[in-house]
Amino acid sequence: MSLEELADEWELELGEPYTPGAASEHVVRVKLADGTPAVLKIGHPHRESEQEADALERWDGDGAVRVLRRDDARNALLLERCEPGTFLSEGAGDPLGVLIELLPRLWKDATGFHTLADEVAWWNLGGELGDLARELAATQGELVLVHQDLHGENVLAAEREPWLVIDPKPLAAEREFAVAPIVRSFELGHSRAAALGRLDRLCGELGLDRERARGWTIVQTTAWSGDSDYVKEHMETVAWLS
Repeated sequence: MSLEELADEWELELGEPYTPGAASEHVVRVKLADGTPAVLKIGHPHRESEQEADALERWDGDGAVRVLRRDDARNALLLERCEPGTFLSEGAGDPLGVLIELLPRLWKDATGFHTLADEVAWWNLGGELGDLARELAATQGELVLVHQDLHGENVLAAEREPWLVIDPKPLAAEREFAVAPIVRSFELGHSRAAALGRLDRLCGELGLDRERARGWTIVQTTAWSGDSDYVKEHMETVAWLS
């Protein structure tokens, strides 16, 4: 089914597309029949975003965009629109403070979500890094719902709340893992001092184990770099943390 056919079925007025986060996605501004602005997102199934709609429904608008409608068979989501939609990295005076406020609100019950231990097995890392990943996975604390791609451009300025989280790649994981994408978020400043400063502040203000958070950042950043357009930046972050 085409984008136009789905819009017709859901009684949506199509608007301008967004620049997609992935080449396989179509993300388009739409209006509901009553004129309410929304976002229509259609993509192909992907391991990391397979439970995106489930995570958004678990959060139920608490710090994240709401799901207005979903069609899992067609991998289609109708979502609350964030306006003006400015990236956190560009529009907040203290973006790290915003994330520190949002993170505990996202740490909901993780029942039913893919686990970090399974993800570590999927990454299949070798050598000392693989040993570290498996040791961390086997000794986790309480598992909560985390967004493993929560960086400076996956939080947008909105009207219902000042800032709302988008595009979850959810996992059931310990809280220390949740800060990894923020520590490496070069949108928030890319230098050794900036990365270590984020790690220190996140762990200090959220009461997290700094060494576990540091270890998870090294592990996940390395695991994700193979498919990234930002390998250089990510490997520099890993070097600064090692």
